[in-house]
Amino acid sequence: MTDQPLPLAGIRVLELGHVVMGACCGLVLADMGAEVIKVERAPDGDDTRRFGGFGQGLFHFFNRNKQSLAIDLKSEAGQDVFRKAVATADVLIENFGPGAVERLGFGYEDCKKINPGLIYCSLKGFMPGPYEHRPSLDNLVQMMGGLAYMTGPTGQPLRAGASVTDILGATYGALGVIAALRERDQTGQGQNVRASLFEATGFLVGQHMSTAAITAEPLPPMPEGENPWTIYELFETANGDQVCIGIINDKHWAALCREMKLGVLAADPRFELEAGRREHKQEVISSLRQEIAARSTAEVLAACDAARIPFAPVNRPDELADDPHLNQSGALVDTVLPDGRPAKLPKLPLQMKDQGFALRNEPPAVGEGGANFLREIGYSDQEIADLVSAGTIVQPGD
Repeated sequence: MTDQPLPLAGIRVLELGHVVMGACCGLVLADMGAEVIKVERAPDGDDTRRFGGFGQGLFHFFNRNKQSLAIDLKSEAGQDVFRKAVATADVLIENFGPGAVERLGFGYEDCKKINPGLIYCSLKGFMPGPYEHRPSLDNLVQMMGGLAYMTGPTGQPLRAGASVTDILGATYGALGVIAALRERDQTGQGQNVRASLFEATGFLVGQHMSTAAITAEPLPPMPEGENPWTIYELFETANGDQVCIGIINDKHWAALCREMKLGVLAADPRFELEAGRREHKQEVISSLRQEIAARSTAEVLAACDAARIPFAPVNRPDELADDPHLNQSGALVDTVLPDGRPAKLPKLPLQMKDQGFALRNEPPAVGEGGANFLREIGYSDQEIADLVSAGTIVQPGD
């Protein structure tokens, strides 16, 4: 590791966001060194602190390396505090519903008057257009954006197994913020950066839009479509585990047969070349399934690795914490869960020189770090105490 400052050190970000999209954009900037102040609703903080089910891990994952300012933005005193915060910020992120921040008096035009150099990042369901008035969610745009159709079988659209459009839209928002900061270095002026769920989903399925345009035909869902390669399938081992194997050229086929000792298949002239394997797809896939089903998972994985072909076991998310590659590559960070138990979670998936984008502080409690931030922007201890007494801001333990 190096003592060199992180790339975004010295950049102050107000994250006026909630749930995933705003929090993820703030996470990307925070991990890269920005000072991120998570502006939460007083007195209870962000709703994801209390989510159940699949949402239980959202707050802890998306809010490391931040401080919390829990504030009543509907009060006159709270709005005055926030205006002073805006005046000191480099970036403001917001992902509230259409018109919500404008009704509070903190839309882009309002904040621009306070701080002309502010980079104001609006994360929405839709870009300006016929749909921009609609509230939206990750699941909904996966449906209307074609992603769910391409993921599930015909008649059963299926959302992806993670908040992919929230995360992608947030990442594009962060990319726009960084580009706008670079532009501000040259012009001195801030701007309104926009990113959205629906347009991010459109980008995700752009490859399918391109294929449909070329073929002039509607596409089937991916589970039912034709892969570019004959052998690009899930196979079950003798242990009952699933392994995905991709044979994308004839050298791969020869190598797999060699390492798995598939002499009969290797000698079959029908399967030697990709054209033959495609012509006799049912036979080659069926034969390969039988061979793999007779071998242990360890044998299959070792043979694929030795053959240097594309392959992957099917893992659950909880298994990734023990993955030897993720641990050795430094992709995981040690964290402490709210109940005190240790855990490993993914870092920002980037490497830059010796930067590790490490955990600097755990996700904050409601209001944790808020008082220190207010001191930095000019509030005295007595003024902060008065704000706490009035319920304008909340500190941990209040």
